[in-house]
Amino acid sequence: MSFLDHIRRCNNADLRRFLPFRIGGAQAGHVYPRFAERLAAFPEVFAVGAGGVDLSPALATPQARTDAVDAVLRRLAAEGAIKGWRGERYPIHRLDGGPMLLAMERAAVPHFGARAYGVHMNGYVRRPDGLHLWVGRRADDRPAYPGMLDNTVAGGLPAGMSVRENLVKECEEEAAIPRALALQAIAVGAITYNYEAEADGGLRPDVQYCFDLELPEDFTPRNADGEIAAFMLWPAEKVAEIVRDGFDFKFNCNLVIIDFLICHGLIPPDHADYLALCRGLRA
Repeated sequence: MSFLDHIRRCNNADLRRFLPFRIGGAQAGHVYPRFAERLAAFPEVFAVGAGGVDLSPALATPQARTDAVDAVLRRLAAEGAIKGWRGERYPIHRLDGGPMLLAMERAAVPHFGARAYGVHMNGYVRRPDGLHLWVGRRADDRPAYPGMLDNTVAGGLPAGMSVRENLVKECEEEAAIPRALALQAIAVGAITYNYEAEADGGLRPDVQYCFDLELPEDFTPRNADGEIAAFMLWPAEKVAEIVRDGFDFKFNCNLVIIDFLICHGLIPPDHADYLALCRGLRA
């Protein structure tokens, strides 16, 4: 195992296995051919052909697209084709950026290979013997990645919310970090990856906005929404070893920690994979 193995694991997608998903002629994602066959049953919303899947041009506004697609997704969820309905919508854009084209149920986004966005924050404490990281362990009853290790705070970016406000919300819900303290978090960049996971329905070409927050030594995170069962304060070197040597962390959390280790000099420039890691975090 190595740090670089996590980069490779999160960039495992073979786009030859997918058909393009387009909105207004612009590519917004990728779909498996078998999922495209399910969408073909709704010709008033989706045009499915050998060249890909197109959203109907008659759906000319974000709201019209949102409403029409949501009706289809609810049918597919009732048929068991989409699992884990969250009741939370993510913004869908062209893969190369631009304004929001529609809002889509979170559980369906990987089925369309659309880009989702999230926030991840490493909460750390500076001690005389070095940096320590607050690490969460996900509850065993979570539908996604139960029992795995997690960043101090992490969550998807819902439609209609700014990145900073989403971070504040997640800090309050996941770690009982008050707003005034959460607003001190420093944006340190973003990681990107192209992760193919059939268990999630398809493709995750995601962007995770990364933040660091130095926490007071007398502060202990406390989960409020049931996602995290416990928090542990571990030396950064221990966290680095866990990431380097195994798969205890939720898959994308490894990249967020690797980025932290690079930013704070714990993976130094003379590390054999330094440049490959820097490039791979923003592939």
